[in-house]
Amino acid sequence: MALTSWLTASYIFMSFLVIAAVLRSFVAGNNGLIKRVAFFCLVYLLSVVIFQLSASFFWTQTHSISSNLVFLMGWLTLIELFSIILFKLTIPRLGYQPPSIISDIFFGLSIIILLVMTLSNFGVDASSIAATSAVVTGILAIGLQATLGNIIGGVALQLDRSIRLGDWIQLDNGMQGRVQEIRWRHTVIETRDWDTLIVPNSSLLAANIIILGKRVGQATQHRMWVYFNVDFRTNPSHVIDVVEAALQAEPTILNIATHPKPNCICLDFSGDRRDSYAHYAIRYWLTEIQEDDPTNSLVRKRLYAALHRANIPLAIPAAQVFIDNDDSKRRTQRDRQKLLEKVDILSELDFISELNENERVILAQGLKSFLFTKGENIMVQNDEANWLYILTKGSAEVWLELGGKQSKVADISAPTFVGEMGLMTGSPRTATIVASTDVYSYRLHKDTFEKVILQRPAIIKKISKILATRAVETSLIQNKLNEEVKNHKIEKESNDIFIKITSFFGLN
Repeated sequence: MALTSWLTASYIFMSFLVIAAVLRSFVAGNNGLIKRVAFFCLVYLLSVVIFQLSASFFWTQTHSISSNLVFLMGWLTLIELFSIILFKLTIPRLGYQPPSIISDIFFGLSIIILLVMTLSNFGVDASSIAATSAVVTGILAIGLQATLGNIIGGVALQLDRSIRLGDWIQLDNGMQGRVQEIRWRHTVIETRDWDTLIVPNSSLLAANIIILGKRVGQATQHRMWVYFNVDFRTNPSHVIDVVEAALQAEPTILNIATHPKPNCICLDFSGDRRDSYAHYAIRYWLTEIQEDDPTNSLVRKRLYAALHRANIPLAIPAAQVFIDNDDSKRRTQRDRQKLLEKVDILSELDFISELNENERVILAQGLKSFLFTKGENIMVQNDEANWLYILTKGSAEVWLELGGKQSKVADISAPTFVGEMGLMTGSPRTATIVASTDVYSYRLHKDTFEKVILQRPAIIKKISKILATRAVETSLIQNKLNEEVKNHKIEKESNDIFIKITSFFGLN
C-alpha cells in the first residue's frame, strides 16, 4: 500500500491517535514525544495533500518533490510509532526499562538511512557527502572534546546500567538526590531540597559515586543513625534493652526495615572531664530513602517516650547550672500538691469511687508516670499484665483481632482508664490500645491496689458490681441486649469477677 494514498494516510493518522491516547493514559511524562510525532504526522498528511493536488493539476516538479517528502515524513512517522510501541509500551510491560539512549540511537540511525535514501531519490551522491562529513566531523571533534566526553559518558552510563533511573546517589561533595533522567550530555538529579541538579556525565564517570541503599539481591534500604547521650551512671545494658524494646515493638515505625532489626549501641564514654555521660546511637535501616528526616523524628519521639517510661533522663551538659530557691518546706508543699492532683485523678474513676480518702492517697502514692508517643501500643490483646493505665492527656484507638483480622472498634480520649480487668483479676488484655496522639498517663499496679484490698476486703463486692456493669454495657452496645438480659448478665458477671478478684489477691 503506497504512502501517498488517502487510505494509507488515514490508517497512519488513526494509528497515531490510538497510540498517543494509550501512551498518555498508561505512561506519564511523554507529552514532548507525542508533540514531536504529531508534528511528523501533520507534515506527512500535508505532503499527501500536496502530492494529490499536484497529481490532479499536473504540477510535475511539485509532484516529484512532494513524493519524496511523503516518503521521508511517512516513514519517520511510522518509525516513531513503532519506537513508542516497542520502547514505551511493550518492553516495559515485560519488566525491563530500556535506557532512553537506545531508542534515541534507533531513531537517529533511522533518520540517517531515510535521509540517504531520500537524497538518492533526488540524484545526490551520498558517498561524496560522507567524505565531506568525515572531515567536518574531525574538526568538530577537536573543538567539542568536553561535550563529546559528556555524550560518551551518557552512553556508557545507560548501557552498563551502573546508575539507573530512580536510584538515590551521593556525590563527592556529599549532595544526595534521586536520578530523574540520564540524557546524552548530563544527568538530572532531584535533591531532598526540592531542587534539580544538573551533573555532566563525564563528572559522574570520573568521581566516586555512592548509590544509597543498593545491594545485589536485597531490598532497597539505607542505614541511618540517631545519636543521644545518657548519664554514665545508668547501666548501658539497661539503656540498650529499653531502647531496643521500644524500637522493635509493634506497631513498627513507618519506613523502617524489619531486617536487620533496629538496634542501639553504646559508642563511647565521654573522654574529657567536663562531661559525665555516655554516647549512644540508634541504628536502623530506612526503606524510603527520601523520608530520612521525618523517620528520624519518629525514632526520636519513640526514644524519648521509652526513656521517660524507664525513668532514664537524657544527659545535660555538666557545666549547666540550675539555680532554684528551694528548701525542704517548699519541696514538701510541691510533693503534696502533686499527690493531691493524683488523688483527684483517681476520684474520677468509677470503680475507685468506693474507696475513702486515705485509700485513694495510698493508691496515688503508687502511681507511676508513663508517656506513649503516637503510634505506640499502650497494651496488646491477650498480653498478661497486672496493672491499668489512667490516661490524663491525649487519645487512643481500640483494636480487636477477630478471625485473624485487626479491626478498629472505638476511639477513646483522656480522661479515661484502660486495663482494669488486668489490675483486678489478672485477666489477659481483651483489646489492643494504640496511641493516636502523644498520651500522658499513670500506671496503677496490682501491688499498690493490694494494700487497699487487704485492709478492707468488703469493697470487693461493690467493685465487682461496677466492673461487671461496665463490661455488660460494652456488650450491650455491641449486641443490643434488652434490659432484662442486661440485668441478668450484670449479676452473673459480678459474681464471676468477685470470685476472680478474691482468688487473684489470695482472699477467701
